[in-house]
Amino acid sequence: MRAIWALIGTAALAACSNDPQLHNISAGRDTPDEFAIVPTRPLTLPPDLNQLPQPTPGSVNRTDPNPQGDAVAALGGNPERLAPTGIGAADGALVNHASRLGVSGNIRAQLAEEDVEWRSNNSRRLLETWARTDVYYRAYAPMTLDSWAENERWRRAGARTPSAPPLLD
Repeated sequence: MRAIWALIGTAALAACSNDPQLHNISAGRDTPDEFAIVPTRPLTLPPDLNQLPQPTPGSVNRTDPNPQGDAVAALGGNPERLAPTGIGAADGALVNHASRLGVSGNIRAQLAEEDVEWRSNNSRRLLETWARTDVYYRAYAPMTLDSWAENERWRRAGARTPSAPPLLD
């Protein structure tokens, strides 16, 4: 019993040690990495406390460090260009074509309701419930694209499919 208490005491004393070799910040270093410490930006007051900016849940805090943006600014670039600002120029035509017949504002909620209804109609059967099998692939099989049949359809239409497997004659 005394040996156990002696081991516990030794471990406690070793944990209190100030030996820098025992408390290395990173491998092979005796001091912290000065480049790993990024200070936060200073807090600022808005010009008028009665007109505060609207809260933006999920967005970044203005005082959070932004090393990439700071590096772009230091090199003479515009750090605002790093932030995603909607649809890129290359995708504008695609989005315009896809939304040419109008866009439903509640499409996510509508799809969620339809998916719940689809899954309830294609849920587990009695034996699948007992065996605890996954029915995801069976439930969504009618919506799955047959890649081999689609590849053959495009080949018959004369389209080049260089990334597809070669034809086996």
